[in-house]
Amino acid sequence: MAKVVVDSGICGFSTTITAVSEDMQFVDIEFESTCPHISKAREELKRVDAYHEIFKKPHETEIYRILSQYLPHVSCPSYSGFLKAVEVAAGLALPKDASIKFVE
Repeated sequence: MAKVVVDSGICGFSTTITAVSEDMQFVDIEFESTCPHISKAREELKRVDAYHEIFKKPHETEIYRILSQYLPHVSCPSYSGFLKAVEVAAGLALPKDASIKFVE
């Protein structure tokens, strides 16, 4: 199981993603979000094939295909948060925090 919390930045929205895989390939996804756009994807974004997601170009994944129907900002870090949760749940990566920081 992988649990990821994405703080999307200046919009103030956050998304908590839980990803579980029993066979190390197909990943069940559940999420709660304060973002009204991401919340619209709840009925579509429930299960993905980790190998199809992680070994494709970002725009070819189901996660991007589904979320891009609802998210108005291509730079939303939630795309990556969902993909990282799937990757870890399927055992294709170890859990490690990632971040984007603005520096002066």
